Amino acid sequence: MNLSNLKPAKGSTHREKRIGRGQGSGRGGTSTRGHKGAQSRSGYSRKFGFEGGQMPIQRRLPKYGFTNRNRIEYKPVNVSTLQQLADKYSLTVIDIETFIDSGLISKNDRVKILGNGELNSTLEVTAHAFSKSAVEAIEAKQGKAIKL
Repeated sequence: MNLSNLKPAKGSTHREKRIGRGQGSGRGGTSTRGHKGAQSRSGYSRKFGFEGGQMPIQRRLPKYGFTNRNRIEYKPVNVSTLQQLADKYSLTVIDIETFIDSGLISKNDRVKILGNGELNSTLEVTAHAFSKSAVEAIEAKQGKAIKL
């Protein structure tokens, strides 16, 4: 076997349909486009969301809701997760880099520490925001909650 006698597997290729090449071909006349209507014309392209003249769904459904452009999204991290990090890596200082390295957040995320779970070690935690219960839990163990 060499490059000169390679060919596709039997049945894996199809002949191209030769459209609009006369009546004898069986695909002349309308060239498989049917009779009249927008889709039979050259240059036709359907608008996004067009439903054949029926009122499109984005116009049938009412507008509602509001998106606050100034909203700040935080990734939640519980006190129990802080304890797991402290145990796993034997840490006393936990900051944003620690969260990124452990895969809890990505580099552009903001972090809010929430008070769910138990804390057993003294930690110095740096984050963008803290809940009241998280600050209480950290300071109860003589730790520090440092807000960025």
